[in-house]
Amino acid sequence: MPVAIYARVSTGEQDVTNQLHQLYRYCEARGWELHREYVDVGLSGAKADRPELEALMRDARSLKFKCVLVWKFDRLFRSVEHMLGALAEFRSLGIDFVSLTESIDTTTPAGKMVFTMLAAVAEFERDLARERTCAGMERARTAGKRIGRPPLALDLARARRLRNDPEHPMSFRQIAKEMRVSVGKLHQALQEPIQKVAT
Repeated sequence: MPVAIYARVSTGEQDVTNQLHQLYRYCEARGWELHREYVDVGLSGAKADRPELEALMRDARSLKFKCVLVWKFDRLFRSVEHMLGALAEFRSLGIDFVSLTESIDTTTPAGKMVFTMLAAVAEFERDLARERTCAGMERARTAGKRIGRPPLALDLARARRLRNDPEHPMSFRQIAKEMRVSVGKLHQALQEPIQKVAT
C-alpha cells in the first residue's frame, strides 16, 4: 500500500530525524510502500500555509497514496476543526490515517470506528454552528437590526435623467440594470407607474 509520511518541526534548530526514523520503521514492519515524505521545517503547527502539507493534500486529491502516516496528531493538524475537516476529506477519498504515538489506525476495524465517530462530531459541530448563526440572526431581527448586505445607494437624479431623456428615454428595466438595482426598487424610488418606454 502506498503511504505518505508527514513530519514537521517548529524551528530550524529542531530535527525531524527521530520522527522519520520511527515512521520508516513502522512502514517497514507493516510492509507498506513509501510514496513520499512531506516535511515542513521551521513552521508552527498553527500556520495554515505550510508548503509540504499543501503538497500532501494536492497529492491526496490526486489519489497518489492510500494512507497518511504521522508521528503525532499535532504534527499535521493545527486545530480540532482542521483535524475533523482533513480526516473527513481523507475518508471521502478512501485514504486511511495513522498516528503512530497515539495508536490511531483507520486501516483496522477499531480505527474505522474512529473515522465514523469523528465524522459524527464534525456534523454535530456544523449543526451547532448553524443553530448559533440562526439564533444570532433572530436576535438581531428582534432588535430591529438589518440582516444581510447594506442596500445599494440609488442616484435618483441620474435615474430621472435616464428616464426622461427626450431623445433616448430608457425603460425601467434598462435603468435598473444600468444602476444595479431591482426594477421594483427603482419604481418605488421614482414613485411613478411602470410603463413601457420605446427603446
